[in-house]
Amino acid sequence: MRRNRDGAPRASIKDVAERAGVSPQTVSRVANGYEHVRPEKREKVLAAMKELGYRPNRAARNLKSGRFRSIGFVTFNLSTFGNDRTLDAVAEASEKAGYTTTLLPLSNPAATDVAGAVGRLEEQAVDGIILIMSAEVGSLDELPVAAGLPVVIVDSDAHLPYTVVDSDQEQGARIAMQHLIDLGHRDIVHIAGPANSFSAQRRAETYRRIASEAGLVERPIRYGDWSAASGLAHGEQILREHPRPTAIFAGNDQMALGAMHAFHEHGLRIPGDFSVVGFDDAEGAATFWPALTTVHQNLDRVGHTAATLLLSLIEGEPDAHSRTLIPTRLVVRDSTGPASAVH
Repeated sequence: MRRNRDGAPRASIKDVAERAGVSPQTVSRVANGYEHVRPEKREKVLAAMKELGYRPNRAARNLKSGRFRSIGFVTFNLSTFGNDRTLDAVAEASEKAGYTTTLLPLSNPAATDVAGAVGRLEEQAVDGIILIMSAEVGSLDELPVAAGLPVVIVDSDAHLPYTVVDSDQEQGARIAMQHLIDLGHRDIVHIAGPANSFSAQRRAETYRRIASEAGLVERPIRYGDWSAASGLAHGEQILREHPRPTAIFAGNDQMALGAMHAFHEHGLRIPGDFSVVGFDDAEGAATFWPALTTVHQNLDRVGHTAATLLLSLIEGEPDAHSRTLIPTRLVVRDSTGPASAVH
C-alpha cells in the first residue's frame, strides 16, 4: 500500500478492488462515475472505498480529460475594494460551475511579472485566467504565448486584444459630475486615483470633458493613491486655495472620506460649505459623516460576467474579444447639496 506525504498508508485502486472482490477496472469505473456498473458491485466498491479511506486521484483524471476545473485569478492590489469584491464574485460563480479559483496577487504591475504569473498559473493546472489589469503594464504581446489559455481581463484598456469586462467608468463619472452641476456647482475639483490606473484615467478624462463642455472653472486634476490619507492631504491643500471650489468629485470613497475629514477638522460643513461625491459605494459609505453620495459599481455583476465569459471560452466558444461594460448608478445621500454662494 502506498503512503501519503505524512507517512500514513494510502489506499490504491488495487487495494479497493481486493477488498471489494472486484477488478481494478470496476473500481475505476465507479470512481469515474460511469453508470454501467451493476448496483451490487457499485455498493461493494463504495463500501471498500469508505473503509480504506480511498480518494480518487482527480488530478490524474483531469490530466486525461484535459480539464482541471480551476480558474486562475491575477490582480495587482487585492486590498482595494473593487478588486476584493470582484474576486469574491468570480470565486462564487466558479464554485457554482464546479471550478476552484487559484489566486495569484502581484506586487509589481509590469508586463514581465504578468507574463510570469500567467506561466506559473499554467504550471498549477488552470483552465483559464481572469486578470484584473487595473494599471498600465506596458506591452502584453507575449501574454497569450506564455499562457496558451483563455484569458478575460477586468478593468482594462479597451484596445487590448482580449475579452474585457469592466464597470462603465465614463458613465459613472458623468452622472457624478452632472449631479453636482444640477445642484448649481460651477467650481468642482477632481481628486483622481493613481495616474497609471485605467479606471482613474477614464474618470479623470470624463471629469475634464464634462467640465469643459459645461464651462466650469478650470481646476487641475489632483492625483491620489486611492487611500483616505491621500484624500486628507488633498483636502487640506484645497482649503488653502482662494477661491475655494464648492464641490469635490473623488475617484473613490476612501479619498472622499479623507477630504471630508480635512473639512470637518477646520469646522466646515458638508454639504453647506463643500459638496462631496465619491465612487464605488463601498461598505460603510452610508455611515460616513455625513452619509456619502457616491457612484455605485455593480462589482458582483462584473465578477460574475467575467467568470461566465471565461467559462464559455474554456468550453470552446470562440474569443470575439468582446468588451462588456456594466452600468453604474448614482446613490444620492447627505454629502451633496446646492452650491454655497459664499466661498
